[in-house]
Amino acid sequence: MVHRGSSLAMGHGGTGGDAGPTGLRGTLGRYALLPLRIFLGVTFVYAGLDKLTEPGFFAASGNGSIGEWMRQSRPSAGVPQLVDLALNSPAVFGYIIAAGELAVGIGILLGLLGRLAATGGALISLSFWLTVSWSTTPYYFGNDLAYLMAWLPLILAGTPYLSLDALYAKRRRRFGRRLIG
Repeated sequence: MVHRGSSLAMGHGGTGGDAGPTGLRGTLGRYALLPLRIFLGVTFVYAGLDKLTEPGFFAASGNGSIGEWMRQSRPSAGVPQLVDLALNSPAVFGYIIAAGELAVGIGILLGLLGRLAATGGALISLSFWLTVSWSTTPYYFGNDLAYLMAWLPLILAGTPYLSLDALYAKRRRRFGRRLIG
């Protein structure tokens, strides 16, 4: 609905040219995703570091190894082909997952390429849900699906506040104004 050249998006945090709600409501709305960013970022950094520092994790077999973990999850995986792919080279797969978790966690904490980091986190969570936690019943006891859903708001919204992305956008706007005049 449009009234006198304005849209309903104006005054409600949309893109109608208005800065959005002001006061406490506006502040809370702008920073609403920050706790989610912190939780997911810290969790993924911790998960990546945990894998990198766990003795024997990158082995093809043995107690606590990525190979054993994959072999145990294969019979109940939703997409066993993903497990088979990982079993071709368990150590490489383990390093890729650990590095991915670290990159995603650091990226989302710093707000550096926030949407890309959130997409990476969602893909990691999706792959774990389709393999390791697929057979969890009822489904809402499996944490990987919840993590996947938690990444979606960050994919949609990005990291527009307290982030390197916001700093870059601000500098780009300032440079663009000087360039245009």
